[in-house]
Amino acid sequence: MTKHTLLIFILLSCILSCQKQPTQPKVQSFYQEKITPDDVKTLTPEEAKTYHRDTVYQYEYRTGTSGNYEYQYQVHGLNETKDSITGLINIKGKYGAGILIDKNQDTLAVEVEWIDYGVLKGKDQRGRYYELRVH
Repeated sequence: MTKHTLLIFILLSCILSCQKQPTQPKVQSFYQEKITPDDVKTLTPEEAKTYHRDTVYQYEYRTGTSGNYEYQYQVHGLNETKDSITGLINIKGKYGAGILIDKNQDTLAVEVEWIDYGVLKGKDQRGRYYELRVH
């Protein structure tokens, strides 16, 4: 290989490797990685497209597609001092979040997880625990 051919080869290799590779567009999804307490306040237009209400089951409604549902439940239960508490939570899989209302009508953001059929354990931002049951 001559110096001239080698130089052309190196130059072409550099040009081809330095070209910007096309980026793949990110798949846009309305499914959140983690449900937040504010999620119970609104139903996005994307979620509204898959809204489903069924009076046979305990959930208020569900959104999403098979294998990727998010459910909303009305809950009631007790706080650590055995005071009554009610609220709304959204669940996807085992975990979720929502808003609880205590006896003073104060709203509390809470994260929850299933611990038994129809029974949830919740924890608020202050580290207080709640035992909740779905209606």
